[in-house]
Amino acid sequence: MIPINYTSLHPDLCLPFSFLPLDRPDPPSIGSGEMPVAASAVYFLNLRGDVLINRLYRDDVGGNMVDAFRMHIMQTKELGTCPVRQIGGCSFFYMRISNVYIVIVVSSNANVACAFKFVVEAVALFKSYFGGAFDEDAIRNNFVLIYELLDEIMDFGYPQNLSPEILKLYITQEGVRSPFSSKPSDKPVPNATLQVTGAVGWRREGLVYKKNEVFLDIVESVNLLMSSKGNVLRCDVTGKILMKCFLSGMPDLKLGLNDKIGLEKESQLKSRPAKSGKTIELDDVTFHQCVNLTRFNSEKTVSFVPPDGEFELMKYRITEGVNLPFRVLPTIKELGRTRMEVNVKVKSVFGAKMFALGVVIKIPVPKQTAKTSFQVTSGRAKYNASIDCIVWKIRKFPGQTEPTMSAEIELISTMTEKKSWTRPPIQMEFQVPMFTASGLRVRFLKVWEKSGYNTVEWVRYITKAGSYEIRC
Repeated sequence: MIPINYTSLHPDLCLPFSFLPLDRPDPPSIGSGEMPVAASAVYFLNLRGDVLINRLYRDDVGGNMVDAFRMHIMQTKELGTCPVRQIGGCSFFYMRISNVYIVIVVSSNANVACAFKFVVEAVALFKSYFGGAFDEDAIRNNFVLIYELLDEIMDFGYPQNLSPEILKLYITQEGVRSPFSSKPSDKPVPNATLQVTGAVGWRREGLVYKKNEVFLDIVESVNLLMSSKGNVLRCDVTGKILMKCFLSGMPDLKLGLNDKIGLEKESQLKSRPAKSGKTIELDDVTFHQCVNLTRFNSEKTVSFVPPDGEFELMKYRITEGVNLPFRVLPTIKELGRTRMEVNVKVKSVFGAKMFALGVVIKIPVPKQTAKTSFQVTSGRAKYNASIDCIVWKIRKFPGQTEPTMSAEIELISTMTEKKSWTRPPIQMEFQVPMFTASGLRVRFLKVWEKSGYNTVEWVRYITKAGSYEIRC
C-alpha cells in the first residue's frame, strides 16, 4: 500500500479521504464499536447474475453472499426499487454501470454514503485505465489489473487513495482499451515521490500557463417558508464556493471572507481592532481536501494549494441574518362557490442597480378552475391546468420595484366537491447576480508562487431560489 496524507477531509464523506493510517493496530472485532466500514466484499456481476470478479476484504461475510443477491433481488425483479437492501443480517448496496452490477456487502455497522462514493470513484478510476469504457468486456479483458487496483484502493473495508493521477505513478500497467475509445492515454506525471507522500496529490508539477487567472463563484440557494401574515417560519441559506484555477507551478492561495470568527482571529493576531462592517456566522462548513485544516483551526483562514481546473472549494450553511431578495404579499378572496379574486404583489428588496433574472411565481388555484383573466404590471401570466397554477414570469426584475398581478377566476360548481380548498403555498424561482442572501463577501484572495508571477482574480456572486414558498 502507498503512504497517504490523512490530514485533510474529503468534502463528500464523513470520514477522512485516507481512512486509516497504514500502521494501524489489529482491527477490532465486529460489534466492538469500530468505525463504520464501506465494504466487507465487492462483487461485479453481469446482467444474468454471473460473477465476473469479486474481492473479499473482511472475513465476516461468506463467499456465497452473492447468491442471496440473485435470489432475493435479481430474480424478484426488485432491482429498480431501492439500491439498499437488508437480507439475512447483511446489507447489500448495488449500482448498475452500463451492463455491470457492482454489489457491496457489509455484515454490520455500514457506512452507506461512503460505500456509494467508493463505487463512483472506483468506476472513474477503472475508466481512466480502460480508455473511458467500463462494461462486461472491459472487465473480462482486464482481470489482473482490476485485482491489483482493488488491492490498493481498499484495505480491510476502508477506502484508500482512489486518485487516478497518483495510482498511475506506480501501477503503470495499461489496461486493454476498447477499440471504440478515442480517449488518449494519460501522460505520466513527473515527481512521483513528492505526490504520493506529500500533501498535494490533487495537483501535478510542471503546469505552465501564459495567463495566470483565478475564477471564484459564490453560489447560494435561499430556502424560505413564510406564513400568510408575512411571518418567517423557516429560512436558511446553503452556499458553495466554486473555483476555476489556471495557475502555473505550485501556488499557495489564501482566501479571506467576512465571517465573524475569521475577522476576530485576524484582529487578535495583528493586535488591532477588527474593521467595522457586516460579519456573518458560517454553519456546517465543509472543505475540499486541498484546504490546510491545521492553519484553518489556528488562524481561521482558508489556505490551500488548488487543483488544476474547476473544483468546489467549500460548502456552508447560514441560518441567521438572511437577506431575503423578495417579499411576496398575496391576497385571495373567495366570492361564493364560483368566483375568486387573486392579487399578488412582489417586492424586490435588493439594490436598485441590481436585477433578477428568470423570475417565476406560481400561484395555486383550485382544480375546478374554468376560466381566468389577468392584469400584470410587468411580465406575462398564464393559467397552467396541468399543475393547477397561475404562472407569472418576469424575465428581468429590477431591484426596489413592486410589480403586481390581479386575476379573476371562475370556478365550476360541483355537488361532489364538499371539502374546502387547502390553498397550497406560492412558489418562486429566480436568480439574482452579484447578490448574496447571506451577506458573504470575499475580502481578499492572495496568490503566492515562488516565481512571483502576476495573477488576475475574478469574483462573481449569484443567489438562486431553493425552496422559496409563501403560504396564501
